[in-house]
Amino acid sequence: MNKIKILVVGSVKEEFLRNKINELRRKIEKCGKYKVEIIEVPDESIPENASETVIEKIKNIEGKKLLSKIEAKDYVIALCIDGKSTTNEDMNRLMYRAFSNYCTSVVYVIGGSLGLSDETVKRADYRLSFSNMTFPHQLMRVILLEAISDVCRKA
Repeated sequence: MNKIKILVVGSVKEEFLRNKINELRRKIEKCGKYKVEIIEVPDESIPENASETVIEKIKNIEGKKLLSKIEAKDYVIALCIDGKSTTNEDMNRLMYRAFSNYCTSVVYVIGGSLGLSDETVKRADYRLSFSNMTFPHQLMRVILLEAISDVCRKA
């Protein structure tokens, strides 16, 4: 069974979102093609009126935490606002190609409220955008899992 890791900064505090995330995760695993693992790394506290320098430092600290969870043979997809928009069919082909190339896992990376560090984005094999709009990173998990669930149904 292929492994999908969802690597995220921070945790989901809202119970209704946690319930939806678990429901979608079970739905994906029920299709029998993917095992889903959600890995959370702690977010850094952001001082009020933080300078650009402080913001970059925080993103770099969170980025190092994310990168420490990625293995060499993982195929990494960073969720970035400036990434490539795609369809569910294209997402299915992307995952199929990644697993066909003997990667260990497909890893989707969701940054914290400040986004991803440059280093994390550079490690990505693919940059994916769901929209030109910004979504709360907790909600982004639900959106991503829903898309993967749809890919499962059509695969």
